[in-house]
Amino acid sequence: MSAAGCCVRQMACCCGAAACALCCTCCPKIKQSTSTRIMYAFFFIGVTIVCAVMMSTSVAKLMEEHIPFYGDICEHLQAGENCEKLVGYSAVYRVCFGMACFFFILFILTINIKNSRGCRAFIHNGFWFIKFLLLIGMCAGAFFIPDQDTFLFAWRHIGAGFGFFFLIIQLMLLVEFAHKWNKNWTAGAQHNKLWNGALAIVILVLYTIALGALGLLIWLYTHPEHCLLNKILLGVNGGLCALLAIVSILPCVLKNHPQSGLLQSGVISCYVMYLTFSSFSNKPPEYILDEAGKNITVCVPSFTNGISQDERWVSVVGAVILLGCIIYSCLTSTTRSSCDALMGRYGPPEEEVARCCFCCGDGQDEQEERVEAKGGQMVAYDEEIKTVYSYAGFHFIFFLGTFYMMMTITNWFQ
Repeated sequence: MSAAGCCVRQMACCCGAAACALCCTCCPKIKQSTSTRIMYAFFFIGVTIVCAVMMSTSVAKLMEEHIPFYGDICEHLQAGENCEKLVGYSAVYRVCFGMACFFFILFILTINIKNSRGCRAFIHNGFWFIKFLLLIGMCAGAFFIPDQDTFLFAWRHIGAGFGFFFLIIQLMLLVEFAHKWNKNWTAGAQHNKLWNGALAIVILVLYTIALGALGLLIWLYTHPEHCLLNKILLGVNGGLCALLAIVSILPCVLKNHPQSGLLQSGVISCYVMYLTFSSFSNKPPEYILDEAGKNITVCVPSFTNGISQDERWVSVVGAVILLGCIIYSCLTSTTRSSCDALMGRYGPPEEEVARCCFCCGDGQDEQEERVEAKGGQMVAYDEEIKTVYSYAGFHFIFFLGTFYMMMTITNWFQ
């Protein structure tokens, strides 16, 4: 097809209801349901990068040093001295307010959509350029909210509440991910015993990481005579992880939940160790007097300056876990098969095809697909009979993820 036709196709993607596709004809066929989720993930990741840049003091300093008339520009934009309103945690709160509003509006608009032929489904699957402008407009408009102190005080507490709720959703996603992993590889072991070996290696690696993390936390965040709270938390969390491993292989549990196993408990144990590390890193340090009568810091690693380095690691690890959950959500988490898995309903193991990248198979019922190739990548319209995933649930996960991302980047109130 001519270049003009290809351009028209891309304009339809950006400003109309057509599905998003690439110009390159060598790209493999993509489903409309997949391309839509990938586009929303790009929106989320893009705003996350902007927020990370806003929190960087070095970026603000470089802007001040290299942009001519920087002070005059800040004054003209009414952004405060040295554009203080455009950087730091307050700017991150405002940008995330705009993105949260964006996904919440889409959540309301997409409730109870059955297929992709309705006008509300067109809004969800198309008009990307218009939605991009809307997202930018909402994020920019948040900077004009009056009474900054009241807004920031209220918004950070709202963010903490919804961020905690996302932690629960994140835990459910991890459990569902581990269930799907265990089911897929166990089904493969019925035909090839090598899958049992692969499963055993993964379980061994997970528990090695969890035990190593527990030992490292004991070494870094406890003291022989102090840090009682840290010792209690490590003992309780370590004990609960051990109990979880034992319960997951009890005969009565396996009888009622055949998909249970050590893989799920291993994944959760690693996640619990990360949350323990996160709580320790955000906990104020304790001070004691040494033999010379000087104040020394305990319950934090001795090789770091205070806890700033730990907070940086918490932000990085938290961002990686968050983006992993978002990408997983993008691919499978809101599909109907995944929703069934979260409720404990699984398909027969014989229906599974074992694969290393098991996330790529949603396992949904196949339905007739209308395929179009207008000037580039082929797009399969796979939701004209019924939707593959919950549109509203997808946007709600991104809505909650915005709050968790905001609190993670700003180190939870700090």
